[in-house]
Amino acid sequence: MNKTHKYRNKTIKKVNSADYNFFSEVYEVTKLIPFGKVTNYGAIARYLGTGRSARMVGWALNATPKDENIPAHRVVNSKGLLTGKHHFTPPTMMQNKLESEGIKVVNDKVVDFTKHLWDPSKELL
Repeated sequence: MNKTHKYRNKTIKKVNSADYNFFSEVYEVTKLIPFGKVTNYGAIARYLGTGRSARMVGWALNATPKDENIPAHRVVNSKGLLTGKHHFTPPTMMQNKLESEGIKVVNDKVVDFTKHLWDPSKELL
């Protein structure tokens, strides 16, 4: 049985869907993160039904197609650390983008992380 979820005219497929592509689904969820909010790798993995695949979410975001508008800078680790910053050119770009959205970053960590946290499992009901 296909499990899908509609949100803002986007269809997100769940893991047991026959035409499931993990990287594409990570990109679709990432596109839904609102301006001024962040999420973490594990939250995306849990939403997609692969709760122990946070690292794979990171791999997917590292392979983000450059010609697509995917806000990978809004995905941090579970403590709010900018662990993916080294995949941006220059490495300060992730922090710069977050700060341009009103998210303060100190020592590579989102300040008031829980205030800015967007959890797709809660928000995409």
